[in-house]
Amino acid sequence: MRTLVLGLGNPILSDDGVGIRVVEAVAEAADEGADVQVETACVGGLRLMEQMIGWDRVILVDAMVSGEEPGTVRVTDPETFPTFHSSCSHDTSLREALELGRSTGMHLPSPQHLRCVAVEAADVHTFSERCTPEVESAIPRAVERVLGLLAVTEGEHATA
Repeated sequence: MRTLVLGLGNPILSDDGVGIRVVEAVAEAADEGADVQVETACVGGLRLMEQMIGWDRVILVDAMVSGEEPGTVRVTDPETFPTFHSSCSHDTSLREALELGRSTGMHLPSPQHLRCVAVEAADVHTFSERCTPEVESAIPRAVERVLGLLAVTEGEHATA
């Protein structure tokens, strides 16, 4: 199963860069023999959906701003993506973009093969190449969650 691990965010906006930092660590820790590609992007909506075309399974990693305790790590499905880049005020939501892509016959991961590892952010507006301490301390937990999802076989439901 071809898998894309996609870290989302802006590496110079404090906690918004957590997705990128997590996937950099995943790239170092992941099994080199696995059919896994690790990439980063700073996109949402339709452009994010376009990055998923051709992949059997996608794991997104992003900051979320949902009011939870900063550093909280959650794994969510496409119906409940709470992350910063799953929607965009100048674009459509990721859910709508995926529906559009599937309706036009694009090869996109099925809902059961699409997960998001989300880390609650404390600050996504300050220019900084560092995450806040709470989010920085959550990076190893987020990496573990991604690696757990990668270990799930094709026939299992990915909720690691």
